[in-house]
Amino acid sequence: MTLVDLIGLTGVAAYLTAYALLQFRVLDVEDRSYLALNLYGGVSVLYSLAFNFNLSAFLMQSLWLAFTLIGCWRSRRPRSVV
Repeated sequence: MTLVDLIGLTGVAAYLTAYALLQFRVLDVEDRSYLALNLYGGVSVLYSLAFNFNLSAFLMQSLWLAFTLIGCWRSRRPRSVV
């Protein structure tokens, strides 16, 4: 196993940890830890794909990372009270 593979696997572990903690209601969708795990997962898997390219995985990771960045941006905006 190469260092690139190890980095990619830690990204997968981060994704799965975030998802599991969300499902077990340990984290909330807007929790910064959830967003950070997804952000790390996306960046590290995309990094590994730069060395071992797979188009479908690249598209999935790019969109997942984009959605996570949108979530990060939205979580920093002040909420309006209705």
